[in-house]
Amino acid sequence: MSSRLVAGPLALIAAGGVVAGPLLETGLPAPPQQWVFIVLVLPLPVLGWLLAVRRPELRYGWLLLAAALALGLSVFGTGLSARGEAHVVTTALGSLGAVFYGLTWIFVPLLFPDGRLPSRRWRPVAWISGGAIALHAGGILVLGYNPYHPPSGPPSATELAGALAGAAGQFVTWIMAVIVFCGLVVRWRRSGRAERGQYAWMVGGMVATAAGAVLLSLFQFGGPQYGAAGVVGLLAVVGSLPAAIGVAVVRHRLLDVRVGLRGSRLHLVFDLRPTVDEVLSDLGTALEDTPEPVEQLARLAAAVRTGLDLRWAAVTLADGTRVVSGEQQGPAVLELPVRGGRIECGPRDTGPLTRVDRRLLEALAVPAGLAIQSAGLVTRLVNAQEAERRRIERNIHDGVQQQLVALIAGLELARATGAGPAVLAGLREQARQTLADLRELAAGIHPSALSQGGLVEAVEERCSRLPVRTTVTSPPSLRARRFADQVEGAMYFTVSEAVANALKHAAAATIEVRLEQDGGRLRATVADDGKGFDPGAPARRGLATLADRLDALGGSLTVDSEPGKGTRVNAWVPVDG
Repeated sequence: MSSRLVAGPLALIAAGGVVAGPLLETGLPAPPQQWVFIVLVLPLPVLGWLLAVRRPELRYGWLLLAAALALGLSVFGTGLSARGEAHVVTTALGSLGAVFYGLTWIFVPLLFPDGRLPSRRWRPVAWISGGAIALHAGGILVLGYNPYHPPSGPPSATELAGALAGAAGQFVTWIMAVIVFCGLVVRWRRSGRAERGQYAWMVGGMVATAAGAVLLSLFQFGGPQYGAAGVVGLLAVVGSLPAAIGVAVVRHRLLDVRVGLRGSRLHLVFDLRPTVDEVLSDLGTALEDTPEPVEQLARLAAAVRTGLDLRWAAVTLADGTRVVSGEQQGPAVLELPVRGGRIECGPRDTGPLTRVDRRLLEALAVPAGLAIQSAGLVTRLVNAQEAERRRIERNIHDGVQQQLVALIAGLELARATGAGPAVLAGLREQARQTLADLRELAAGIHPSALSQGGLVEAVEERCSRLPVRTTVTSPPSLRARRFADQVEGAMYFTVSEAVANALKHAAAATIEVRLEQDGGRLRATVADDGKGFDPGAPARRGLATLADRLDALGGSLTVDSEPGKGTRVNAWVPVDG
């Protein structure tokens, strides 16, 4: 929004000066060459405004806008002089013509195409050129030259000094323009296929500008009156570079600006690459409207591809899941690691990726990382649910199902043989054991104590059956508290998994479990005196699954351990009150 507030008025002032100056100079009806002048120059402020608004991070649009502003004010000052105004303001406005020539002859080609110097070696050229332009404009201002009001007597010492300073500044400007032009030709020769057309038009525009300057110098016959060749020279000087840049935009998509036709009616569409804010806004909406994790990854890859105008883009999760937008051909030219995976970028049809493109990709890193992490979390939870389902199925098949089959077979045999009390007593004990196994299996799925008595009671019942000394501590107020089913289930199974690990892997002799609620968080801590382990080693699958479960609820799980010094598992989830 700030770029619009600045660029809009500047462009209007420049365009107003370009239109008003010639009309003030000749009056109405204006001769044809004045209208040709206006038509050739107006694209410059328009293009400067367009790039400054849509690409405010690029200095090139602001440079074109500054050149247009200098020309517009200079032309307006000339028009005021033609109307009989002769004072410091008109002279100051007229001196801005030197700024326009310096910008268009030096800085427009030097900073082409993205507003940056070709290399650090060009810094002295930029500084010397800036000083020469200032000296030229300052000399004109001190001299007080006005083509419509020439001095009547010999120049004073101050005017003579101004004339010498202006001439020196103009001479250095010419020298720097030649150096910059030679550098532009070298860059054109070395440019790739995608940029060669852009550079070719800029070189052509510079050649036409130089030819116009020669004509203007040779055929300007005193005062503001030009011969036919002088008029052609003036039009070439002020219109060649804007025309070259405009053609580079239309034909070669300079600075990612595309101009085309849309719909059945004839009208122009400036189809610019979206800005960072637009990409982030569209991506946020797309992710919000897409619940499926794989589809979110596809939307993310498509946003990166569209935002950077790539041939293809891919998003890869840490587990190897990969989604590609577009048709992948060849290796990635840029990779960006993000949370939970990475983003891969293919090449562009319009040239290499610039620093602006890299900044846009880095701006996408945070929402992209969140989307990738969310997709990975959902995938892991789905996999964990599937693994748990298979575990329960296997336990039923290998345990309870076999016991029931054996029990049925025993009952059939007892009926056929008329078994006595001893056999029936054995079958009854076998049925009791099967019932106990079923209860244990059900407790592993969702214990009845958790549904009936709450978290503290369920944890106490679970720990009461452990073969080692286990203590469960919690404040009295927590025993009567009930929480959401998903919260109680996540905390219960976290404690169960932690104490199971302490028995199976840590060979612990003592386990301490603590449950508490503080600061809007429900916490569970399981500590043992076992052999410990290296936390840097690959995480245990059970705890990794529980960590995902807690993370989905907005909580977290951490494990503190060290070989020979036991293990402490800390888990928490947010709760109300």
